[in-house]
Amino acid sequence: MADIRADHVGGGLFGRLVQFSRALRHAGIPVSASEEIDATAVMTAIELTERWQLREGLAAALVKNPSHRKTFDVVFDIWYPSAQGSPSSTVDKKLRGDESDVDQLRDQLAEALLRGDEDDLRRIAEQAVASLGRQSAGPGRQSWFSYRVLRQMSPETLISALLAEMLRRPDTDELPSAMDEMVARATISDRTATFRRQVEAETRRRLVEERGADAVARHAVPALADQVDFLRATREDLAELRRTVQPLARRLAARLALQRRHPRRGRLDIRRTVRASLATGGVPVVTHFKARRPHKPELVVLCDVSGSTASFAHFTLLLTRALREQFAKLRAFAFVDGCDEITRFLGPDIELPDAVNRLMSEARVVQFDGHSDYGRAFETFEDNWPDAVGPNTSLLILGDARTNFRDPGLTALKNLNLAARHTYWLNPEPRRHWDSGDSVAGQYADIVPMLECRNAAQLANFVQQLLPK
Repeated sequence: MADIRADHVGGGLFGRLVQFSRALRHAGIPVSASEEIDATAVMTAIELTERWQLREGLAAALVKNPSHRKTFDVVFDIWYPSAQGSPSSTVDKKLRGDESDVDQLRDQLAEALLRGDEDDLRRIAEQAVASLGRQSAGPGRQSWFSYRVLRQMSPETLISALLAEMLRRPDTDELPSAMDEMVARATISDRTATFRRQVEAETRRRLVEERGADAVARHAVPALADQVDFLRATREDLAELRRTVQPLARRLAARLALQRRHPRRGRLDIRRTVRASLATGGVPVVTHFKARRPHKPELVVLCDVSGSTASFAHFTLLLTRALREQFAKLRAFAFVDGCDEITRFLGPDIELPDAVNRLMSEARVVQFDGHSDYGRAFETFEDNWPDAVGPNTSLLILGDARTNFRDPGLTALKNLNLAARHTYWLNPEPRRHWDSGDSVAGQYADIVPMLECRNAAQLANFVQQLLPK
């Protein structure tokens, strides 16, 4: 393992820890003073020349949420780099970054991916960044770019050849099974992802040496999963968000169940209290209360599933499905320029990605051109399901309030709001974008409370408020 850089050891090490903790807090990871003290104790108990021990020790002291570990590792790499300069033992000084260098590195990469040797992958990543990662960043400026390295190395184009090599059986005529191919493909994908992470880590290390840790941390640290905007989430972000929202939904459902098992006492029972006071000369020493009947409300979800808000609706439906057992009646409806009930797609035995796919293929959410039409959707909902919203119903509307300059259907929305016990509107767009372009968020907000809900953290805060007391 690489040693910790010499200037981090001794008196500067604990000052570095303070800076590191501050960087974690800036990235959104909560670090208290007591946890910093714990991290200091960790440093006195580990072998500081072993970087992996420092990483794991600090993670044990400072990381409380598993979803924060990815961000922690990036911040750690910035403040405690694995090496300094170009590792002479791994970088071939003859490489110049021309086409022959790329072919040579790609051949080495293919062999390393086939063997699955992480040390070789790390060595090749360092070589690739040293010879291919430097690029002009403006007049008289040079910088390091991981995308340039990955574009030229293009590890994804090696998958077919590697797959054929892994499945090759020279001693038999038996063809590989579908399971063998699936396992081999997953193995190659994992190794390719490892190489990409090593290239990105080496690029960050080079940037830290040139610009300093503070400057790099402002741009290179990924947002925490619950802080990622729904509308800007990448495929990897969506997978991480699912892992974040699922336990959140379970905790919310458990909280509801606990509230109902241990209800607070109800109103004063005057008859029982007066009767009990006869034993104490008419003085009500002991008071009796009526048993509280916890209210189990109804929930109706009406969500825009057009392309602009599909990611947001995906995660809200995940919460909706998890909470369905805690409501007397739960119904979900989706719309684009048509509206249809989708409750049947949210069964406990249906995976949410499958539910979303069935929703888009089977539900009648598109009737005309496939562009959002809130007015038509509200009117269709009001006409076709007049009994869906009643005095015990909480109505939850999800959408960006962008009408494509069509009739916003304010009258229909007013009728729905009057019929419901509570109405809430969650908008995944930043508040500063409301009422810009074709947005009529302000007009809708005059009728029902509209809340900004751009990420999982804001969604969790809202659902905490939505839960019945």
